[in-house]
Amino acid sequence: MAWCLSSKISPPGETPPADAAPAGAGGSFHPVHPIAFFLMNKTEFHLEPLDFETATLSPTPVIYRPGQAQGFCEPLTDDIALTMLAIPPGSFWMGSPEGEECRSGDEGPLHLVQLGGFLMGQTPITQAQWREVAGWEEREGEKWGQELKADPSYFRTGNDGGARPVERVSWHDAMEFCSRLSQRTGRTYTLPSEAQWEYACRAGTTTPFAFGHTLTEELANYNARETYANGAKGEYRRETTPVGSFPPNAWGLYDMHGNVWEWCLDHWHDSYEGAPGDGSAWINKDEEEGTRLLRGGSWYFDPGNCRSAFRFPAKPVNAVELVGFRVVCLPQGSALNP
Repeated sequence: MAWCLSSKISPPGETPPADAAPAGAGGSFHPVHPIAFFLMNKTEFHLEPLDFETATLSPTPVIYRPGQAQGFCEPLTDDIALTMLAIPPGSFWMGSPEGEECRSGDEGPLHLVQLGGFLMGQTPITQAQWREVAGWEEREGEKWGQELKADPSYFRTGNDGGARPVERVSWHDAMEFCSRLSQRTGRTYTLPSEAQWEYACRAGTTTPFAFGHTLTEELANYNARETYANGAKGEYRRETTPVGSFPPNAWGLYDMHGNVWEWCLDHWHDSYEGAPGDGSAWINKDEEEGTRLLRGGSWYFDPGNCRSAFRFPAKPVNAVELVGFRVVCLPQGSALNP
């Protein structure tokens, strides 16, 4: 397996290595050629370069600059596909420092996490993607675990082609989606571990947001009537927006801040004491109905709740118009996210 990507973040107070992303910047992600990628079941597919324009606040105004990721499209129909981006292996300090504005005690202690590479959905799952998988009929060798509503979302319009994120889906619904996708494609799809989610969200940064020290209405869909740090007030849209309406982070991922909360695989823990250091999901065995967690904030929440480190507990049966999800594809197989 060949990787041409790297990501490193130094702990607070240490001098970062020469190839590390500067604090507050968007990170470094400059693959050059398509690369072959192998899964545990020997399925091979090729990652192709994908260009985008990312943004940073330094501190204002917004500065736009080109970026490039590696990814592949997982076709669901002739017209609908999942775009999956390669997330580089590396290490980062998970959580928030004690001086970060709006910090909660459950965001600590800061701890070093070393992750292997994986692939993550470029956007939250859209209503069009959800509708297609929810309507799949079992084929030989497939076994669906539960029924899925074709159109669970509260916010729907007829002119966006199903591009808004699906919402009002429970943790169990999201896991059923992943199970169907895994069975149909032969790859390992699941929800991201909490560590994978934060690592991908930060994209090489150590600031409260992947874009810098604050957030603006130009960068995300959140309650912009409220401000964070030196951010300006803006529009409160009061609803979801089509995915990809705002700039992606430095690794090409859209909507990691705001729009909809995103389910993670882990159970909720009140702190990171005893958390895994390898990026795997922190699971309490025999607690299927135990509290899970959400990341990323939503259209309804203040910017402080959209920070890279912010975490929120939720019962796995909850299905409200604030909550959606995105998927990861694991080259290590299900052993990484049990």
